[in-house]
Order: sequence, then structure tokens, then C-alpha cells
Amino acid sequence: MNGTRISTGAALVVGALAATGLAFAPAALAVTPDTATINADCGMFGSGEATLTATQDGTAATVTVTSAISAPLALSEDSITSTLTFVNANGGTTTFTGTENPAIAAGDPVTVGPLDGTVASGDSLESYGGSLQIVVFGITVTCTATGPQAPGPFVFD
Repeated sequence: MNGTRISTGAALVVGALAATGLAFAPAALAVTPDTATINADCGMFGSGEATLTATQDGTAATVTVTSAISAPLALSEDSITSTLTFVNANGGTTTFTGTENPAIAAGDPVTVGPLDGTVASGDSLESYGGSLQIVVFGITVTCTATGPQAPGPFVFD
């Protein structure tokens, strides 16, 4: 009986310590919203709605863009070099870069990312005033937002 009380007491202490550890564990970082849309103008390459999806892990963040332009030819995986520039409400700009893209069939929307960038807590990033530049087959295409992103800028924890 005495061994049972010790085991029960030890289990209660371990459980209390675990609960205390959870209470003081750092919260997971998140970007809000995690998805936004923009109307983009890509010059002679087209225009329309684009979707941006953001993630955050500490100061590292990624953004994936499904653009408003369609691929004129089939594009192989990781064949596009991309630079996405946001206006930071805290001043200046924040850039995300990368060479990642899925294989894209001719006529399908061009998707790039995840593009990598660095953020600080409280950064508020808006695509309106920034740009997406993609380079494929040596041709540079620059897309700009024609208005603010909806539902609003990406705010990082």
C-alpha cells in the first residue's frame, strides 16, 4: 500500500510539472492571415487574381504565389527564379526569393514557391506597392498588385 501512495504521489508531481511546462511553453508563431488574394497586372503577360499563402517558423517565413498568368509552355519543376517584394508597414521592403515551383502544364496558372524570406515579430507585409518578378527561359516577367491584398496585409508574430 505504501508503494502505491509513493507511485501515485510521483505521478501527480510529474503531471503537475508537465502541466506547468506546457503553461510556460512558447506559443507557436503564426502569420495572420495565412492566405490573401490580389489583383495583379503582369503587363503583356496578363492580369487577374493571384493567391498568396504565407507560413512562419520563428524569423523564417515562406510565401507561395499562384499567379494571375498562365504558362505559355510546359515548365519543369524548379525552373523559375522568383523574387517577391512586399512593402513593410514598419518601413522599407521585405523580399522573398527562391527557385521552387511545381511542374506546370501549358495553360495552367504559374505557381512559385515556397519562396524564403526573413521576418521580425510585428512585421506587416503588403504586396500593394511591391512586385513579383519571375524569370523563366531568360525572360523576366514583373507583376504588380493593382490594389491592397485582401483580407489585409500579412502580420507576423
